[in-house]
Amino acid sequence: MATEKKMEKERSVEERLKALYQLQTLLSEIDRIKFLRGELPNEVKDLEDEIIRYQTRIQKHKDEIADLKALVNVKEGEIEDRRAKIAKYEEQINNVRNNREYAFLEKEKEFETLEIELAEKNIREAKAKQEAKAQEIERTKEELSDHEHILEEKKKELDEIVSETRQQEEEIRQQAKDLEPLIDPYTLAAFKRIRKNARNGLGIVTVQRNACGGCFNRIPPQRQLEIKMHKKIIVCEYCGRIMIDALLAGIEEPAVEVPAKPKRGSKA
Repeated sequence: MATEKKMEKERSVEERLKALYQLQTLLSEIDRIKFLRGELPNEVKDLEDEIIRYQTRIQKHKDEIADLKALVNVKEGEIEDRRAKIAKYEEQINNVRNNREYAFLEKEKEFETLEIELAEKNIREAKAKQEAKAQEIERTKEELSDHEHILEEKKKELDEIVSETRQQEEEIRQQAKDLEPLIDPYTLAAFKRIRKNARNGLGIVTVQRNACGGCFNRIPPQRQLEIKMHKKIIVCEYCGRIMIDALLAGIEEPAVEVPAKPKRGSKA
């Protein structure tokens, strides 16, 4: 552990910046490979989520149908019980001794008859709902089948692209992993944080035409000199990206055109 810390201390800022820029180059290549895959991974994920929603909807309808069938069974049982009561009341009517008993039994019969009519209405409504939900299940199954077919095609397309780039990506990832020990943990963590928040995935950029290569804001001459000295890690005060001079990054800076001086006697 002590040896690792000593090595980190001895490793110059220049070496760390160079390794960091190489790491950025490798990670940018991985980003390019991911870009080649396009939106396919997101499309596959959305389709998988949509299929789960269809399956959940179908199961919900099936559960509701089961509840409706249970309700029908209950109501049919009630009807049988009430018809048995009516038959009993009719038998009792034949043996009534006065008008009071007759009126009471007729009233009970009327009540049970109304309850039977209500139960039959409930059964009709429940069966109609069952039919509607069964139709909805069939429609949902058709949509589910369509989405499953599309998902299968998208997965096949994605697998083909991934298989073509998998080995290349794995090799680049290993190269990136090998570079990380050359960078101190604090700088590496800061780089990863910056890269994560940057739209273009750049955590370290070169100074281009006296400006930050990330946000293109102008860098003061004194600041540029400090960057070229490689004495410390310097970040852009506007976008927060780590900055490196083009020479250290191994990039030729574009030549700045200098306007020719007018000849004597000629008009400017």
